[in-house]
Amino acid sequence: MDSHDFSDHEAFKNFPNGAKLSWGLAKPSRRGPKGELNVKKIVDAAIEIADSDGLPAVSMNRVASRLGFTPMSLYRYISGKEDLLFLMQDAVCEIPIPPDDPEKDWRQSMREYVAACIQVFRVHPWFADIPITGVPLGPNNLRVVDWALRPLRRFPLNDFEKMSIILLLSGYSRSAGILQRDMDRAIQAGSDLGTFSGVGYGAALKLLLDPERFPDLYPIVASGAYTEESEVENTVGNDFDFGLERILDGIEHYLASKNAGANEGE
Repeated sequence: MDSHDFSDHEAFKNFPNGAKLSWGLAKPSRRGPKGELNVKKIVDAAIEIADSDGLPAVSMNRVASRLGFTPMSLYRYISGKEDLLFLMQDAVCEIPIPPDDPEKDWRQSMREYVAACIQVFRVHPWFADIPITGVPLGPNNLRVVDWALRPLRRFPLNDFEKMSIILLLSGYSRSAGILQRDMDRAIQAGSDLGTFSGVGYGAALKLLLDPERFPDLYPIVASGAYTEESEVENTVGNDFDFGLERILDGIEHYLASKNAGANEGE
C-alpha cells in the first residue's frame, strides 16, 4: 500500500465520508465525463449558491443545474448533501495563514487568529448555519487549528490545556462572528448601526424600566451607556476587541501562574 494510500486502513473504518473526500481518501469515480466534473467544482458551485442565496438554497439538484449536469452525475463524486456540507465547511477554512514568526507577540498571534475566524463568518454568512457535529477533521480546518496552537509552543502547558485555550478562542470567534454576520445582514437589508447600538431607544427604556425591578440595569440605561448615548467617555473601545483582550488577559494570568509553578519546582 502506498504510504499515502490510507483508504483501506482500519483507522478510517468509522471516519466520515465527507472527511475522507476532503483528504482525497475516497476512490475517484470512473464514471461520468472525464475532466468536466470533480469534487472541487461541485463544492465551489455549492459555496457560490450558499453565499448568494443562503444555505437552504443548496441542494444536489441546484448544484447540478448550476454546473449543467444531472444530479446523478454529482452523486458519482459526492454521496449526498451531508458530505457536500462537510466539504463546503472545510473549503472556506482555506484561509491565508501568516508565516511562522517566533518573535511575534503571542497575544498578537491570537488576535490575528480570532480576526481571521470572524472574517469567515462575514464572508460566508451560512458557515454558522451548519451544525457542529464533532471535532474538526478536514485538512483546511485542522490547518487553522494548527495555526492557533503555534503561539502556545513556548509555554509550560500540557496538550489538554492547549486545546482548551483554542476552544475558548474559537468559541469567542464563533460568537463574535455570528453577531457581526447578523449586523452585516441587517445593514444590507437597510438597517443601520444605530439599530444595534440602541441609539434613539434610550428615552423609552428609561420610562419602561423600574429601578426596583431592574436595580442594576436601570442606572446603566439612565447613564446612556446601554444604548451608547452616554456622555461618559467610552474607555473600553470596540466591544469585540474589549472582550478578546479580557480573554487574553485571563490566558496571560494563567500562563504566569503556570510559569511561577514551574520555577518553584526547579
